[in-house]
Amino acid sequence: MSDVKFYQADVSKWVKRLGQESLTKALKRMVLIRQFELRAEACYQQGQIGGFFHSYVGQEAIQTAATAAMGKNHWWITTYRCHALALLLGATPNELMAELYGRASGNALGRGGSMHLYTDRMLGGFGIVGGHVPIATGAAFAIKYKKKKDELAVCFLGEGAVVQGAVHESLNLASLWDLPALYVIENNQWGMGTHVKRALAMHPIAEKLAPAYEIESYTLDGMDFVGCYAAFSEIKEKILKDSRPILIEVITERFKGHSISDPGLYRSKDELQAVMKNDPIVHLKELLEKEQWLTEESYKKMEKEAKEKVLEAISFAESSEWPDPLTLEEGVFKDG
Repeated sequence: MSDVKFYQADVSKWVKRLGQESLTKALKRMVLIRQFELRAEACYQQGQIGGFFHSYVGQEAIQTAATAAMGKNHWWITTYRCHALALLLGATPNELMAELYGRASGNALGRGGSMHLYTDRMLGGFGIVGGHVPIATGAAFAIKYKKKKDELAVCFLGEGAVVQGAVHESLNLASLWDLPALYVIENNQWGMGTHVKRALAMHPIAEKLAPAYEIESYTLDGMDFVGCYAAFSEIKEKILKDSRPILIEVITERFKGHSISDPGLYRSKDELQAVMKNDPIVHLKELLEKEQWLTEESYKKMEKEAKEKVLEAISFAESSEWPDPLTLEEGVFKDG
């Protein structure tokens, strides 16, 4: 991706502005996400979890930066790769793990599983590729209709969804109606097993696509927390000021297969190892160490605490009750 012009942030300025406390908190959140994903994946492989499972490992900096920079008081919508966003928006490891286990104490009462998580500001994870983008556009319309000047709709989608008609219809309406919407393409390079270069005719994606709908675009380095934070901060203010949509491409790469059933044979071990050297958690850890705000000992303690939280969540899920079959039709609209 050497031809890409990334958003340029004044790193030293933003590091100073964020300070030790905020950057350490961001690292803790990213470490918790990583531990949750790794240990939940292990539970799946042991047969404790069924259904689908899509890991966010390698992409942690993006949504951590977005929620930290913009605040939680917006409408957030994402794909089936939704564990991280739910954690960042206030869902507990206990309720999320219980949901993966299909238990009644889960985030969606055991009915949604890995792909359908919610909070009071998160409209859900969605299993249909691109199907959630019109919902985000509708949320932005509602914000404008209700004249809420301090909110926007934030929609995360994968690069594989960009070719879906619903995405283009949404971008067209958002531009036509001046909606306060932020569309974030998380380009993790692989739409299932097909590389983005073989699936999309436009590169960089946002830079080439946005002018067709007369909207502004940015391209971010998804492995750089500080750069993402700076960009999301600026973009939030632009949208709130102008009530105009913005399209972002965040270039990243997942360290796992598309889903739990994907062995990732389209990447060699050497290629994967090269990708993993660009770990967003390691980058932020090294930045904190450079500023003398973090030691190896304190990092190990942080990692241990995150691991213990997730192990507690596993115990909670395993001891939780299964849903009562008699409640199966509760919450389902029935005419007559």
